[in-house]
Amino acid sequence: MNPERWQQIDQLFHSALEREPRARVAFLARACTGDEDLRREVESLIGFHDESDSFIEAPAADLAAGLLAGREATLAAGQAVGPYKIVSLLGEGGMGEVYLAHDVRLGRQVALKRLPAQFTLDANRVHRFEQEARAASALNHPNIVTIHEIGNSNSLHFITTEFINGETLRQHMGSKRLNLDEVLDIATQVASALAAAHAAGIVHRDIKPENVMLRRDGIVKVLDFGLAKLASMELAVDTHTATRSTVNTNPGMVMGTVQYMSPEQARGKDVDARTDIWSLGVVLYEMVTSRVPFKGETPSHVIVSLMESEPLPLRAYSQVPAELERIVSKALRKTRNERYQTANDLAHDLKSLKQELEIDARLKQPFERMRLGAAEDFESNAPTVSIRAHPTSGAKYLVSKITRHQRVLIPVLALAVIAAMTAGYIVYSRRATGITPTPIRSVAVLPFTNATDNPDAEYLSDGISESLINSLSQLPGIKVSARNSSFKYKGKNADPQEVANALGVEAIMTGRVAQRGDNIVISVELVDARDRTQVWGERYDRKAADLLTIESEISSEIARKLRLHLTNAEQRQFTQARAVNPEAFDLFLKGRSFWTKAGVENRKKAIEYYHQAIKVDPSYARAYAELSSSYDGLITNNDLDPKEFAPKAETAARRALELDETLAEGHLAMAWVKMGVWEWASAEREIKRALELNPNLAGAHTTYAIFLMTHGRREEALVELNRAGGLDPLAKSSKWLRVTALSIFRQNDQALDLAKQILEQDKSDPGAHVRVAGFYIRVGQYREAIAAYQEAIKLGDDSVDEQIGLAAAYARAGEREKARTMLKQFETGKEYVSPVGFAVIYVALGDIDQTFAALEAAYAAHDQQLIWLRGEWSFDQLHSDPRFQDLARRIGLM
Repeated sequence: MNPERWQQIDQLFHSALEREPRARVAFLARACTGDEDLRREVESLIGFHDESDSFIEAPAADLAAGLLAGREATLAAGQAVGPYKIVSLLGEGGMGEVYLAHDVRLGRQVALKRLPAQFTLDANRVHRFEQEARAASALNHPNIVTIHEIGNSNSLHFITTEFINGETLRQHMGSKRLNLDEVLDIATQVASALAAAHAAGIVHRDIKPENVMLRRDGIVKVLDFGLAKLASMELAVDTHTATRSTVNTNPGMVMGTVQYMSPEQARGKDVDARTDIWSLGVVLYEMVTSRVPFKGETPSHVIVSLMESEPLPLRAYSQVPAELERIVSKALRKTRNERYQTANDLAHDLKSLKQELEIDARLKQPFERMRLGAAEDFESNAPTVSIRAHPTSGAKYLVSKITRHQRVLIPVLALAVIAAMTAGYIVYSRRATGITPTPIRSVAVLPFTNATDNPDAEYLSDGISESLINSLSQLPGIKVSARNSSFKYKGKNADPQEVANALGVEAIMTGRVAQRGDNIVISVELVDARDRTQVWGERYDRKAADLLTIESEISSEIARKLRLHLTNAEQRQFTQARAVNPEAFDLFLKGRSFWTKAGVENRKKAIEYYHQAIKVDPSYARAYAELSSSYDGLITNNDLDPKEFAPKAETAARRALELDETLAEGHLAMAWVKMGVWEWASAEREIKRALELNPNLAGAHTTYAIFLMTHGRREEALVELNRAGGLDPLAKSSKWLRVTALSIFRQNDQALDLAKQILEQDKSDPGAHVRVAGFYIRVGQYREAIAAYQEAIKLGDDSVDEQIGLAAAYARAGEREKARTMLKQFETGKEYVSPVGFAVIYVALGDIDQTFAALEAAYAAHDQQLIWLRGEWSFDQLHSDPRFQDLARRIGLM
């Protein structure tokens, strides 16, 4: 090696070391373009440098793993692995070998993925292997491989999945050239699978033809979540927990297959759902052109290409619709914010294009048949005639031909006219009605404008909007944005497309409400935000007593305009107004208006209105459901004595379901009642029934997350939190869901940072100060916690829960006398304080025996607050105490 070459290597080596490890791959790819030997020399030096720093500290297991590598035999046919018998080797990859096996218990074929023995000595590799199963098993989608079991037999770690009888997309592309219809079908199914995974917080990170299987019946399956990473909420979860948690890649480590990597992935940066969208864009490009968009002689060249070069357009290789060119181009934008932001959006555009092409093909069929039929008729009936045989003019010859063959041409021309009229009508009707070929699958109902000159009538316009949200959310297959997010646009004249993008919907409903004496005038319109066309609009001028009938008519019309195929029962639900007394409905809307306002007194006022509504109409099921939920909400926050009000909550929930078993809110109310009395199995059944009746009920997803958290099922709780956030993305509560997710995984520093960011957006919110105070305590910043609690109290939130939090902060800050003074005030005061609240203060004081005495008092009183026993951070230090474990078992939480 000459001195100049060594100097070049040395300079690059030291330049690379000065960079963060995650940036080195991209740096060397650029610096060594065209000189692969140079890159290898520098990488070798970096590797030696890293080894020399860590060799002495390397665990014996890592050294043993190196000795075992290459010695391991393939599993033999007939060999037993737990309850499975090996049939044959199907293939192998970086994370393990895959075998066809027979499940002797159930008599079925399965795919068994086995982790090589040398990997099992590395706890991180084993953890990532197990994560593949947990990540994928949390998903239930027809386009995602089904996980049967994760196991360990004689130190052999394995996962069994459904056996897919088919071929990989790579094999399929190698055997034939795909037509456009097949390309769109495959890409749409993969996008649908990714949308489901992303909704559960899972990023695949290795989408490529080898990880896409095509069954013989045309169903597509996405395989191998071995590189999956929980990306939702930007969690950095402790990898030592037994739950599904984030496996953090070493900084700078590039995971995935280079031709399908996104630019951010190639740079070793954090990835999110948009990385999978890029990879699917590469696969889509390859399916159309039989080439990958970014090529190179070496991986380094490929990385440089995908980071710096633009691929040739699809039209350079194939005649494709302009819309497909746009879709692929958008998926392959190098800047993440310019790409499709969700897989749902990509799937939607692919479906739209496929349906447009199908419609065009159907419209062309009559013309094709006419052309073919006319040609056949001419060939069979007309003699072969030479133009020269007719000395007459061309015009005369043409007339004679038409006359001779009018039997053929007249029907042909008639069909052509009919087809043209049909095509014109379709185009005209789409323009006139605003209906696009793709059905609308997501809607947001924005708060209707109060057009009455009376601010006190605001509850009416808000109530009608909320009522329509509840009604439409029960439509099958439709996503309806939840109230809190939609109401962010109250009083704003926002662009429909901007609103739709923010809420993740395709259509926007707006309206105006005016009350004139006994009459009510409602104007409503539905706009397709994709092209800003009006799908439907109507004006209702009726008696105020007909309000529920109007709502029913609107819901029914929307269902029709969205082209939904409803069952007879579903159709009846939207064409028949519920028999509710108009005065009771008005009182109910006032109650909902007060409940949505902050403060205990407003919520107690809501309860009064619900009681009045029930008095006017004793058969009003929804009023009973809201009454029950209101009682439970105040009990949970220590604002009502459960001895008096828990039975009332149960009575109201039971009455709601007696009146209407199909009311999702009634089952949700009953779920809270069942949790309060520790009937866990019944509670979970009620939550699932509520979600079955109304999958768009964000509160049901949040409640299920709470239920799962109380039982330590943290990864499942995270999925439900994601779903709730997806339905209500702009709500303040949705932002706090991210904090909750961090909280349940005890990522307290990150939770505090995010809580402070939310607080900065609205410092007048006492609840935000309370949440920040709680996390200050967790990270040991007790003075800051005290100040935050005091600020919340100054802003008007002096409820018992906040006073308990302040007392605990005093205790942990060393101001024990202040804490004990507050404790004594609670003991002698008139306000109800749960024994669990006393336990929170006692544990902060370090008085463990008194803590357990308070918890036992709560158990004896069957206190509802004990549902938080395992979830409450204050009690984490008690988990190893046999008294805690015994109490948790008696409550049913272990």
